[in-house]
This record gives sequence, structure tokens and C-alpha cells, in this order.
Amino acid sequence: MKRFLTCIIFTISCISSLFAQKAKPQLPNIIVIFMDDMGYGDLGVTGALDYETPVLDAMANKGIRFTNFLVPQAVCSASRSALLTGNYPNRMGIQGAYGPNVKKGLASEEITLAEMLKSKGYATQMVGKWHLGNEPQFLPTKQGFDHYLGLPYSNDMWPVEFDGSPSKPGSQYSRYPVLPLLKIANGQEFPDTIQKIKTLEDQATLTSTYTHAAVDFIQAHKKKPFFLYLAHSMTHVPIAASERFRGSSKQGLFGDVMHEVDWSMQEILKTLKQNKIEDNTLIVFTSDNGPWLNFGNHNGSSAGFREGKGAGWEGGVRVPCILYWPKQIKQGRINNHLSSSMDIFASIAELVGYDQHPHKIDGISFLSTIYNAKAGPHRDRMYYYYNRNDLEAVRLDNWKLVFPHQYRSYEEVMPADNGFAGKYNSKRTTELELYDLRRDPGERYNVITMYPEIKEKLLQIAEEAREDLGDDLTKRSGKNRRPVGQLP
Repeated sequence: MKRFLTCIIFTISCISSLFAQKAKPQLPNIIVIFMDDMGYGDLGVTGALDYETPVLDAMANKGIRFTNFLVPQAVCSASRSALLTGNYPNRMGIQGAYGPNVKKGLASEEITLAEMLKSKGYATQMVGKWHLGNEPQFLPTKQGFDHYLGLPYSNDMWPVEFDGSPSKPGSQYSRYPVLPLLKIANGQEFPDTIQKIKTLEDQATLTSTYTHAAVDFIQAHKKKPFFLYLAHSMTHVPIAASERFRGSSKQGLFGDVMHEVDWSMQEILKTLKQNKIEDNTLIVFTSDNGPWLNFGNHNGSSAGFREGKGAGWEGGVRVPCILYWPKQIKQGRINNHLSSSMDIFASIAELVGYDQHPHKIDGISFLSTIYNAKAGPHRDRMYYYYNRNDLEAVRLDNWKLVFPHQYRSYEEVMPADNGFAGKYNSKRTTELELYDLRRDPGERYNVITMYPEIKEKLLQIAEEAREDLGDDLTKRSGKNRRPVGQLP
């Protein structure tokens, strides 16, 4: 009798455990694809001309397409740090675009998307451009990624001239080392250089190399939750497409590159479908900043927004963003609410139930937008910082107040073509400027005299920013900034 009762109790325990396992929500796979210098107008759904992006367009039409999506700074290292941590870059001491061997990087105390998801049992992989410190202490495997394959910084940081010839003595490129394609396996202390990128033909292999690595990772981890961070080197100059895609667009090489990026997305989706995990995979597709406009036909379009990469105007910071998750997003829709790349971290944290963050983050979750098509705005303000810690503008809803500052401009100078760089202009705003982005997204009409009450609200927001993060333009240090990672 005792043995019989023991068997009954054991059976009930097993059944209860089974039901508990079934009741536990299944964590989604997460893929974040981060383009380089791809502007707001560079997808078919945002107005691209003379080339097509049918795969990405279909994702946008079946998922959520954000039209008012901002990066906090329009430059490489700063923008990447914001995506991975959910923080303003200047809060963490990150600025600009780090060159090779700069002895700086993302501090180990910062929590990345990879560290957060690894704590929830995810397998993690990074493929592509890192650009948050190339010393071994700062590389992706020190920031939560199990494996890494890619370039440690931008693909133009190499000893090669614009035309593909070796750098000339004394040129700006002669100081750079050979560009390494790195690979780091789980537990490996130092990276292996598996290829030296020496020519434009070598550059042409990067998109396919990254794509195959991404596909291999998905295949190897299809039975458990995984996080893939794919940071393409394209469309950062020097742009290059593999032979298969060269000449495929009317636009020229930039269009060919975008065709290959679209193919890359197709390969990833095909792999998810073949392994029957597409429905429960959340994909985020976006860019680090707007286009590098002085490269002419070798770069993209800001879709009419003012300026481009390296500026706090909308053309520099407003980028496309697509969310694709068939299990939860049943019908395509457009989200016009103010959002930021910092919000990706906060949204994923809420999705997986992560609440162990040691710092308050600047990202605000937009998870309700995924579950509810009628969800209201999750964010009403943004700070526009640049350089080390210059507060150039603040935003409240559709209003943007711009402060006097010097900035790099692409206006009133001609771009160059075919891989060469045109000159920059230098401009300065000399007084407060107020723009209504609802009816003037190109920031052409200063309406500050018409709306004094709006100006006062935005000045108060600026004061809050300076109190929190400081402002070099007004010589304020801020109370809540943290040191950058730095070697002695």
C-alpha cells in the first residue's frame, strides 16, 4: 500500500511539473540587425529609388515600421553603445568613433543586451562591426557574447586610399594598421585574425561572410533561445558588393550593396522558416545613424530630413526601424510615436523579465506597442547630444528646440562620387531655434517667436538634461555620468 501511494504521489508530481513547464511562457529568439550609415530613405518602403528591397519591405508591411525613430547620437561608437545598453552614450563617457588601439571602450560595469539575455539562458553571438574598443578587454566576448566574428571598428580604418590603392605616406590612412577580421570562440582570451582585409575585393566578401556566420549560429542554436546581434559593415564607405550583386541595380554600387543586404535578410528568414522558429523570433532592423552625404552616389538618402551623419538635425539621427515577430504582430502597422534605439534594450528587458539592472537606464519600453496596436506614446522627449557632451537640442513630442552650436554640414558644398569624399561645410546656429516637426520635419522654419510657451517648456527639459548629464556648451558637468572604460 505504501509503495502504491508513493507511486501515486510521484505520478501527480510529474504531471504537475509537466503542466508547470507548459504554463511557462516560451522566450522568443531575438535578432538585432544594425546597419551602418543607412539613411531613413534607403529602404523601398521609405522611398528608395533605382533599387529594390523586397524582403525588408515585406517585413515592414507585416510587422511594425517606426517613422519617428531616433538614435541619441549620429556617430558610430556612441550609437552602438546606446543600442546595446539602453543609455545615452555620454552618460557612459562614450563619444565619437573610436580608432584602432585608442585604449578606450565600453566599461565592463555597463550591462549589455548580451549580458542581460545570457542571464536568462540565451545563447549569444555577435557578427559584424563592434566599434566599442578593440583591445582584448573591450571586445564582445567580454560584454556577454559567447562568440564573435567581425571587424573591431569601421571598415574605412585601414591603410588604403579611396581608390583602393595602398595608403600614401603622410595620408590620413597611413596611420591605420591592416584591417583584421576577428574570430573569438567561447572562453578564448585573445582573438584570432582569420583574414586581413587589404583590398576592395576583400571588402566585397564581408556581407556574405557575416550572413553565413549568422545562419550557422541559428542552425546550431535552434532548440534554445538565442540572441544574434548582426552589425553589418555596409553601407559605410568603402562600400562593396560581391560579384553576384554587382551591376544588379540601376542606381549603381550603392543599390547593389542594398540588394545584397536584402538578400542577407532573406537568408536569415529562410533559415528561421526551415527550422520552424520564425514565428517566435523577434527581429529588429535599424541603423546606427543617417547617411554620410558627402560621399555622393556611394551613400544613401536622408529622405529629405536635414543634414546627415554626424549632425543633430533629423537627417543625422532619424533612421528606419522595423520590428518583425509573426507570433505577436499579426498585421502590419506604422508607428509614428517618438522612439529611440535606447528603447530596444528596455523593451527586451521587459519582454524577458529582466529587472537586475544596477543603473537607471534611459531607454523606455515600447513593448505595449507590440501587443496593442492602439497603444499610445511611450516616450515624449529626447536629448540631442554630440561631441563629448554638447547638448545641441531637446525634443518634447513634436517640438524641437535647438541651441547655439557649431556643427558639420553637408549643405552649400558639393559631394564627391564613386567612393571619394566631398568637402564638409562648417555652420553655426547663433540663437535659439524652435521647429514643429509635425509640419516641418525638414527643420526649415524657426517658429520660436510664435510659441513662447513651448519654448519655456523645452528650456525646462534642457535644464533637467544639464542637471542629469551636463552640457559642455554651458559648462555644466552633470550629476549622473559614469566613466568610460579605459586602459592605463
